[in-house]
Amino acid sequence: MNEPVNLDEKMIIDCLQEARKVLEIEAYSVLKLKDSIGSEFADIVRVILESKGRVIFTGIGKSGLIGQKLAATFSSTGTPAFFVHAGEALHGDLGMVTGDDIIIAISNSGETEEVLSLVPSIRRIGAFLIAVTGNRSSTLARYANNHLLVNIEEEACPHGLAPTASTTATLALGDALAIALSKLKGFTPEDFALFHPGGSLGRKLLTKVEDVLQVRKQNPVVQSGTSVKEALFTMTASKMGSTSVVDERGRLVGIITDGDIRRLLEESTDFLQKPVLEVMTKDPITIEKDRLAAEALKIMEDKEVNDLPVVEDGKPVGMLNFQDLLRARVF
Repeated sequence: MNEPVNLDEKMIIDCLQEARKVLEIEAYSVLKLKDSIGSEFADIVRVILESKGRVIFTGIGKSGLIGQKLAATFSSTGTPAFFVHAGEALHGDLGMVTGDDIIIAISNSGETEEVLSLVPSIRRIGAFLIAVTGNRSSTLARYANNHLLVNIEEEACPHGLAPTASTTATLALGDALAIALSKLKGFTPEDFALFHPGGSLGRKLLTKVEDVLQVRKQNPVVQSGTSVKEALFTMTASKMGSTSVVDERGRLVGIITDGDIRRLLEESTDFLQKPVLEVMTKDPITIEKDRLAAEALKIMEDKEVNDLPVVEDGKPVGMLNFQDLLRARVF
């Protein structure tokens, strides 16, 4: 193990200043890229939108890592993409590429040997080549069909050696391209959920109210003329904390909850024989069964209610309970 370093106050101050400087340099490099969003960027957007193939990123070293991340971002936002390591591509993985595909080759210098060695084969395959470099006059930029310039004034590394600002800027420009494409394609949250079915994100975007209703499969309903006492029996039988109240046509007109009954009991028990029409909450908040369960959760949190009637054509088809949403992990 390395010997522990005893940091004095000056060393800590210098360290913090250096860290802030890195963030300033990288932030400035990213913001400066706004000048790159012009006709070249628009041309590349158009080419990708019109392509019948996939977007394939390639690179090596730090640029390769950026390419991997961008391929994942493109794929998850509606533009099919994958990454091929330039070294592996030289030894057979170019077989994944077709003439309909678009290759986005990332090289800060534009002179990376492994990437340049791919150019003749890419030409013969017929794929469209886009170069992302920090040098418009580089070999890769000159041989590409299109070029995106990621020009930075300095790396955040004090020695100017470790790719820092250049990789951050490349990542940001690639993200800008992915999101611009996503917007033009009309990519929706539901589309995003389709590609992210696992975890909490998938549950939020895929789970609908009708899915959560399956937890209990309860739909307590009473007529408006039913006594409060009978309504209480209906709640108890359904193990729900409320019941919907409907008119003679079966349309929802109100809701009565166990909380309502407890509050009334503090005054007297005379109300138990009264029709629920006299004590119910009229025109309650509802939700339709094909809405996202996450929407129901927000409504219940905002309105501070534990039960939410689910309706279809104005008629109750189920009762949604707050605890059931939590069990479905819709949060």
